Amino acid sequence: MAYAEIERRLQGGGVVVLDGGTGTELERRGVTMDPKAWCGPSSLENAELLQSIHEDYIAAGADIITVNTYASSRLMLEPAGFADQFEEINSTAITAALRAREASGRDDVLIAGSLSHMCPFADGSLQPALSDGPSQTQMADAFAELAMLFRDQGCDLILLEMMFFPERMGFAFQAAKQTGLPVWAGFSVRRGENGQVLSYAPDRDIPFEDIVQVLKEFDVDAAGVMHSPSDVTGEAIEIVRGVFNGPLTAYPDSGYFEMPHWQFKDVITPDELLQFTNQWVENGVQVIGGCCGLSPKHIAVFKTLKG
Repeated sequence: MAYAEIERRLQGGGVVVLDGGTGTELERRGVTMDPKAWCGPSSLENAELLQSIHEDYIAAGADIITVNTYASSRLMLEPAGFADQFEEINSTAITAALRAREASGRDDVLIAGSLSHMCPFADGSLQPALSDGPSQTQMADAFAELAMLFRDQGCDLILLEMMFFPERMGFAFQAAKQTGLPVWAGFSVRRGENGQVLSYAPDRDIPFEDIVQVLKEFDVDAAGVMHSPSDVTGEAIEIVRGVFNGPLTAYPDSGYFEMPHWQFKDVITPDELLQFTNQWVENGVQVIGGCCGLSPKHIAVFKTLKG
């Protein structure tokens, strides 16, 4: 029922507010990140703090809170030594979000499972290289396993986050669609040396136009740009609009990553973020929020946009 209400709001041209960073907010509040699996295992020992973060985002006005599962597929957890705790780690993360919703008294808040195609990496980057990566079967199995856990444990939708490697995206899309849950796709971009909008992929320059063609193959309920600089997000959204006529999403990051830590340097101010967001909403974006580096203080400024 809650998703149906959000769907009606979007169909009526309204604005929906997503939360901000979850893994980076854990680190901001003192949680140690795992050197191999980043924020993935952190849910296990920090369930109460994670719930508190979700509650803070709801209090700031978020209509959707995102489960701390971006880096907790088996692809990430197994090499870090957490294979036997896959279900416990992810169940703890989902439960923290469910409890936050209950504590808030807002049963209209949606719980979004975060599904990425993040794989282990060795160069200290959040942008994993393709070399020595998992097989296609391993990716398909790992993404399906996590997606089905979202469905079975009460998530309302799946956020496909940081889609940018064409060799991996399809497996994530397929896994999410098989659950029967609503699927929202978030792509990540960077600015090329000549100013062009490119996929976030670090190993080669892929025009972003090529990446979003996946939306012609998979029917999703919303799509847009996330975990990307604010000053390129608007241009990238227009590229998404060229192939997708559903609700558009925008939730940028700020700062940068050096595994296993987010660098909270030169983080955009809430007022600066609101200026960008006003432009995006004027141009038709309906789902707004923040990603890595952005906090409840950033999300709170969006209240004025909900009408």
